[in-house]
This record gives sequence, structure tokens and C-alpha cells, in this order.
Amino acid sequence: MSTLSTTRPVRSERGSLRWTISDVLTMARRNLLALVRIPTSLVFAIIQPIMFVLLFRYVFGGEIKIPHIPFVNYLIPGILVQTMLFGAVGTAIGLAEDLHRGLIERFRALPMARMAVLAGRTVSDLVRNVGVLLVITAVGFAIGFRPHGGVPDYIAACLLMLTFAYCVSWGFAFIGLAAPNSETAQAISFPVIFPLTFASAIFVQVSSMPGWLRPFANNQPVSQVTDAVRGLMLGTPTGNSVWIALAWSVGAILVLGPLATSRYRKAA
Repeated sequence: MSTLSTTRPVRSERGSLRWTISDVLTMARRNLLALVRIPTSLVFAIIQPIMFVLLFRYVFGGEIKIPHIPFVNYLIPGILVQTMLFGAVGTAIGLAEDLHRGLIERFRALPMARMAVLAGRTVSDLVRNVGVLLVITAVGFAIGFRPHGGVPDYIAACLLMLTFAYCVSWGFAFIGLAAPNSETAQAISFPVIFPLTFASAIFVQVSSMPGWLRPFANNQPVSQVTDAVRGLMLGTPTGNSVWIALAWSVGAILVLGPLATSRYRKAA
């Protein structure tokens, strides 16, 4: 704190907020530039969901029957939710790499807002998710996806899943700061995210699952977000899923945000 007070002038509350936002945007820009300079991670983030789309559309799609809905219309909203969640794993990997290379310690020594490292990372991953979302939407339209909910509802669905993924990314920020390296962070992240994505309504209807699995699949957050996004995009009833998805998002950021922040303070 003494370093900050000697290197920065005393500011008003508005000035401090302005500098905090500036620090967050600077860190976000740094992370986005890394994607440009090392594009393999971005390519992987785009290629993987495209492979899922093509696999389920043309290999498994003939065996999965969804009443009254073309399977491609059922599939694409689920793939979009899955892609946003898998993108959040990048938060864990990126922070683990920075920690392993000693950059976190250097960032903490700089006269910058404490929250800038974590917020900058999550914001940059949010921006990356927006780009990936646009690509997968284009691929969906190319293979026959036709939403019927209207443009405003489609945008609302995109904002909902982006919000949920952003809130969940703070949990992966905690994983990244707790892991000794990026490989371990990835190894920890996928066992957490796989049950949530595959035991959900992303690919198939929950009613087709075994009875013992349905209570979990119906009530877990990914299914609620998927139901809300699918209903908004297709113009079908959403029930309470939109509000439940928002409640899960708020709960996630309220719990995971402080956990990640606390872990960052303890990071070497």
C-alpha cells in the first residue's frame, strides 16, 4: 500500500474508479494481444465447438429424436452454452500460466488496482467468447439452424449465456490461481465442467436420461441456462428458466468472486 501511495497522487473516488477501469482494460488488452500473437489457443477455442456441431449434426443427429423440433435447432443453442462454458476454462489456464511464470508477483508490485489482474483476465475471456459465439452462430446458420424467437430474444439469449459464463469464470480463476501450472489447471477444470455439460439438456432431452440422473440434470445451472437460451432463440416457452439462470449467475459471482479475490491475495 505504501508503494501505491508514493507513486500515485491522491485521487477522488471518481478518479480512483477511472484509474481502476483503465487498469482493468489495460490488462484485458494485454490478454487479447496474447491471443493475436499466439493464435493457436484461439483457433482451438473455435475449432473444438465446430467439431461438436458437425459431429452431432451429421453423425449422431440421425439417432437423436426431438419431438416437434428439428434436431439442429435443438442442438445449436446447447452447443453455444457449452462453448461459452468451455471458454471459461481459459481463465484458469491463463492465470495459471501467469502465476507459473512469475507475472502475478510482478503485477502485484505495480501501482495498479488490485482487481485489475483478475477482472482484466475475465473481461478478455468474455470478449473472446463473444467472437467465438459469432463464429458458431454463423456455422449453425450454414448447417440449417433457424431460430424463430426474433432478433431481440436472440440477443437476450446471447447476453444471458455470456453473463453466466462470465460469472462462472471467476470460479475457474480460483482454480488457475490454486494450480501450480496450466496443465494442472486444465486437468482440474475439465472434471468440474464435464458433468455439468454432458449431464444436462445441452445435447438431449433430460426426459431421455435414467431416472436417477434426471433430478440433477433438471436442476443444475447449465440445464437451466440451456433451457432459457433455447426457449428465447426458438420462441418456445421458457417458464422460470430465465430467472433461475439469472439467479445462478448472481449466486456464482457472489460466491466465486470473493473466493478468487482471496486466493489472488495469497498468490506468490
